[in-house]
Amino acid sequence: MNKVDLSVDLNGLKLKNPITVASGTFGFGREFDDYIDLNSLGGIMVKGLTLKERKGNPVPRVAETPMGMLNSVGLQNPGVQYFIKKELPFLKEYDTKVIANINGNTIEEYCEIADILSKTSVDSLELNISCPNVKEGGVSFGRDPEMVYKVTKKVREYADKHLIVKLSPNVTDIKEVAVAAEKAGADCLSLINTLIGMSIDIDREVTILARGMGGLSGPAIKPVAVRMVYEVFNAVSIPIIGMGGIMNDKDAIEFLLAGATAISIGTGNLINPTVSMDVLDGIEKHLNKKGYKSIEDIKGKVMVPSK
Repeated sequence: MNKVDLSVDLNGLKLKNPITVASGTFGFGREFDDYIDLNSLGGIMVKGLTLKERKGNPVPRVAETPMGMLNSVGLQNPGVQYFIKKELPFLKEYDTKVIANINGNTIEEYCEIADILSKTSVDSLELNISCPNVKEGGVSFGRDPEMVYKVTKKVREYADKHLIVKLSPNVTDIKEVAVAAEKAGADCLSLINTLIGMSIDIDREVTILARGMGGLSGPAIKPVAVRMVYEVFNAVSIPIIGMGGIMNDKDAIEFLLAGATAISIGTGNLINPTVSMDVLDGIEKHLNKKGYKSIEDIKGKVMVPSK
């Protein structure tokens, strides 16, 4: 094969290749260290972090679906200070970008955790705005473009790091939310987060998840995710990390064609721990077959025949 340039630039965050792993599906990296060489990844989005330790939601909090899974884990994590002391040193031993996924119940909490992590060696912050806003009566930050602008702009003041904003698909118009995040100072966008779903045990006549609803991920959401990446690519000028149901290299290439600069694998990691390496190899082979020299050659190249 000819040499293909697999490196990508996410508006200042440079990755050796476009493969990242999605927050909440890869732990803090060490959980997959026996399966793949972490040095081979472009970046690792670590498990979602909060200011203090969180125990998460009651069980059952994971349910299998015909084309994916539902989860209502509830951001179980050991807290940001534990991550800094115990997990970050391990991750920095590897030649891969460390992206810290940050969460909060209020804008103030988001700002505080962004400020703390900005003083560390993490390479980027991923702002997860799908969490409830306690001060606004439990409304998710990510569903309202004005709120997205407000929280992103405020966090930008405290985030002395590359800033990715992770978008929720549970909105009327994903383009409006993306534009709001860009205007507020986001360096990059990641999309999509999980869709809201429910599964019911018909014999017991109760929901399978203890809290009723959860986030749907896996192959079932891929067409929605690809469409949203395509729409956002044509609405903003900042890079996109595409995710949602990527199980193989063909899925990943769809996202690149739709406009993503990089991709992130989530549920696929739980089924095949080496899927990220399979996807990377497949992308390189596809680019070679097409005669492309870099990821930029394929990004956003999809055509809609009837247009």
